[in-house]
Amino acid sequence: MASFKIEGGHKLNGTITPQGAKNEVLQILCAVLLTPEKVVVKNVPDIIDVNKLIFILGELGVKIEKLSRNSYSFQADEVNLGYLESAEFKTDGSSLRGSIMIVGPLLARFGKGYIPRPGGDKIGRRRLDTHFEGFIRLGATFRYNKDESFYGVEAAELQGVEMLLDEASVTGTANILMASVLAKGTTKIYNAACEPYIQQLSKMLNNMGAKISGIGSNLLVIEGVVSLGGCEHTVLPDMIEIGSWIGVAVMTRSELTIKNVSWENLGQIPAVFRKLGIKLEKIGDDIYIPAQNSYEIQNYIDGSVLTVADAPWPGFTPDLLSIVLVVATQAKGTVLIHQKMFESRLFFVDKLIDMGAKVILCDPHRATVIGLDFESSLNATKMTSPDIRAGISLLIAALSAKGTSIINNIEQIDRGYENIEARLKSIGAKIERIEN
Repeated sequence: MASFKIEGGHKLNGTITPQGAKNEVLQILCAVLLTPEKVVVKNVPDIIDVNKLIFILGELGVKIEKLSRNSYSFQADEVNLGYLESAEFKTDGSSLRGSIMIVGPLLARFGKGYIPRPGGDKIGRRRLDTHFEGFIRLGATFRYNKDESFYGVEAAELQGVEMLLDEASVTGTANILMASVLAKGTTKIYNAACEPYIQQLSKMLNNMGAKISGIGSNLLVIEGVVSLGGCEHTVLPDMIEIGSWIGVAVMTRSELTIKNVSWENLGQIPAVFRKLGIKLEKIGDDIYIPAQNSYEIQNYIDGSVLTVADAPWPGFTPDLLSIVLVVATQAKGTVLIHQKMFESRLFFVDKLIDMGAKVILCDPHRATVIGLDFESSLNATKMTSPDIRAGISLLIAALSAKGTSIINNIEQIDRGYENIEARLKSIGAKIERIEN
């Protein structure tokens, strides 16, 4: 297992171009299974989770060609369904939570889809009920092998239906949407997630010949079609990585430009950072962050303490709460961080407390941060990354800290961030990857 050695306390400077959106591309890659024709996907990030899914697609018999560093073509004209019941698939699929989204396309096109219980971040319970309840509503038969933690759905034909999702799950919406496009008749999905990732998937499916309306709303209407064709699709920049780079700039008091961020798809992200007192400028489609020696958290208009909480789109994404928490440790003022969705995501704050941050973990979902206003810097320490977002948050804290920090289990960071140490070095960070 590898580690990062970070010499903190250095100012950075330069320009960063964000990678393609991890959470979008995992959906997009699963959608290639819906057609026997060639699909070209551009701006694919070179990260562990995406590469695992590409490997699984290859094992399924999808013809994969790497066209350039971040572009691929996929053709699923000879899918090997036998792989789904193999011991290898039970290992491969269980290591990646995003693999759940192959079930919808396989069910729609081939009448069956199987998946081992997926892995991923240890950030709390992440139910699959929404996915399978949607498939059952479309007419699939569900079965679960408890001994092997193996799920399956089968259907001779899917039938369009109206459904109200029990939660606005992004992956659940994507999975049901992909199953619905080849169903007979009309499907209406209410309480659908409407994140930019779902909008992108819907636009791609329409380019393939699907008939989806209501894109961007929480009511998706899908008129089933007989078959889909190929297309070309470009993945959006990763909004979570953009937020992470804002955190890097602010915590190191550095000047940074983030290129081509797709401002219209950032939602609440710029507004939340501004509420923390951070200056952000929109220059074309770039974000410019000037060097700031201090930033003050805004209170509510009645003087009460600001709360930053996650919510379904267009609310603030839960994936950036860890970053906001770290940024708040050096702000002037106090903020309450409320992580509603996942009950274990704030459990990395003990590492920040060890570094000298003033954080009170109120309960599994809430933490109060009392900012130090850079009057005392964080202290370097040795720590372990528990998940992708906590990992990058600890990395940002280490870049701010005086002294040399070690972060173990950085494979968690590699799951979501492409070539992170080289990109940090390009703007002046002192970081080194150590193979243990």
